[in-house]
Amino acid sequence: MNNKLIGAMTALITPFKNGKLDEENYAKLIKRQIDNGIDVVVPVGTTGESATLSHEEHRRCIEIAVDVSKGTNVKVLAGAGSNATHEAVGIAKFAQDNGADGILSVTPYYNKPMQEGLYQHYKALANAVEIPVLLYNVPGRTACDLLPETIYKLFNDCSNIYGVKEATGSIERCVDLLAHEPKLSVISGEDAINYPILSNGGNGVISVTSNILPNKIADLTHAAVNGDFHEAKKINDKLYTMNKILFCESNPIPIKAAMYIAGLLDSLEYRLPLTEPSKENMKRIEEVIKQYDIKGF
Repeated sequence: MNNKLIGAMTALITPFKNGKLDEENYAKLIKRQIDNGIDVVVPVGTTGESATLSHEEHRRCIEIAVDVSKGTNVKVLAGAGSNATHEAVGIAKFAQDNGADGILSVTPYYNKPMQEGLYQHYKALANAVEIPVLLYNVPGRTACDLLPETIYKLFNDCSNIYGVKEATGSIERCVDLLAHEPKLSVISGEDAINYPILSNGGNGVISVTSNILPNKIADLTHAAVNGDFHEAKKINDKLYTMNKILFCESNPIPIKAAMYIAGLLDSLEYRLPLTEPSKENMKRIEEVIKQYDIKGF
């Protein structure tokens, strides 16, 4: 496909205020991403607490992302994942009808489908829309691993499936994928190994860290994609401490705390069962934040 969504992408957090979606701050956060060099914003993925949003909130997040990005060069890759195929298809159709440039769809969680079930799930999803589809494999959260052979089959059978967000944490898996399908877009889903994946031929990242340091993730990704691997590694190394602390507890607990400390969120709110970080981890996050120059609005 010539309209692949690649490059520096941000897995957007979803801000809440008094228990409700904070639409005003959400729009400001997306505008900040646009102003700091990000290529694609990704609303309502795992980092966006999509599992605890209502369907109405989920759709509204997509609408806001599309509205704010309109008239810019930034694209919207909308989260459209569910453990029920018909629900994923419904979200994907909504995203397409409301101007999203593509969809990101996580493997069905909890019900642990076999590889044939995963193939049929994604085939139904891809056939329901015309916009690009990015597979999302994160077995640590879903108890479900989308294996390379299934990815190859989907890539070859569905013209709008263009790649996979790889969040297994395995560099070997990324090497395997690109060795067998060089045209496949492999997107890093693990901030700590963004550079290794990009240097192996990956052509993008979907980052948690870029919620707070979008300019640095953009610089890292663009340097690597342009072949300046020395510069990309240097940036990746500088981001290591931040990348590590942002996963000291379940995502998105630390990133929201970091953004609140940095003044990017008016209130620190999560949807249960997620809660605020422990006092010890909050102190650790505060100390790490001091090491970085964080751009405001």
